[in-house]
Amino acid sequence: MVGITTTIPLEIPLAAGEKVLDLNNLFVTHENPQELIEEAEMAGFPRNTCGWIKGIYGVIQKFDIRTVISVTEGDCSNTRALMEVLFSQGVKTIPFAYPFEHSKKALAGQIKDLAEHFRVDAAQIRATKNRLDLIRRKIHAIDRMTWEDNRVTGGENHYFQVCSSDMNGDVDTFDQEIDAFLEDAGRRQTLQEDLRLAYVGVPPIFPDLYPALEKLGGRVVFNETQRQFTMPFATLDIVDQYLHYTYPYGIFFRLEDIKKELEKRRIDGVIHYVQSFCFRQIEDIVLRKNLSLPVLTLEGDQPAALDARTRIRIESFLEMLRSGKGVA
Repeated sequence: MVGITTTIPLEIPLAAGEKVLDLNNLFVTHENPQELIEEAEMAGFPRNTCGWIKGIYGVIQKFDIRTVISVTEGDCSNTRALMEVLFSQGVKTIPFAYPFEHSKKALAGQIKDLAEHFRVDAAQIRATKNRLDLIRRKIHAIDRMTWEDNRVTGGENHYFQVCSSDMNGDVDTFDQEIDAFLEDAGRRQTLQEDLRLAYVGVPPIFPDLYPALEKLGGRVVFNETQRQFTMPFATLDIVDQYLHYTYPYGIFFRLEDIKKELEKRRIDGVIHYVQSFCFRQIEDIVLRKNLSLPVLTLEGDQPAALDARTRIRIESFLEMLRSGKGVA
């Protein structure tokens, strides 16, 4: 098994025949994610470290994962220190970076190094990319059924898109799951809601966020970062593909995509999720300044149901949006 700390050029380890698992997904879907955080804190991780970093460490210990591809640039600023801890414990750590300068030449060098590590060539990578792109196109169809056909919930949209980071650990089984879902969703009645919402930021650590929103009459029809995991653009070259991927390259590059999708999907309001103790919290300043729509910023720390204060804030935000639309 090869664990990944965030989305990486998945085609490369899969072309080498590896089983790839997104450690974030393993953490947040674990039957007791709090136990994983406590294991990290018992190992010495500070309490004010990001919950995702502690959860990833706990997952690695729980499942005895011995090889990890760590994204050291373009994701979490704590990943480098996590790598050092893992290395000291005998875990094989493979660095990968999305270069800050966002240049094709620099990214091509990173992808070349990763391919050489796994001993795969361009033909193997291209064949794997073609296979994954077929699955990604089906997930793009689920996304269209969310915002255009109105047959898919925000939570379902989130699930299939976030799972594309590692193809749920099993490409063929995940492909079959998508096919079954598409067949079922195609027979549904059109969903009705008062408010169309956008979710921007890293995926939520709250397991009940999407049902809570829908219970209050709002439906997420745009999941920003999760959609980026699906590589929602047509590229023939793997370097171009991960150069278009917005998440690692800063708020201004992300805003270009966000603004376009907000208009296309007829969004009423934006929920910006920020993780406690994460540098990306500061990006909320820029995001609010550059978006014309109302924004509700939610902060999460550890995996748990929404607390009463957060629920009240969400309810008030949706009521404000509803009032602005003139909806009773």
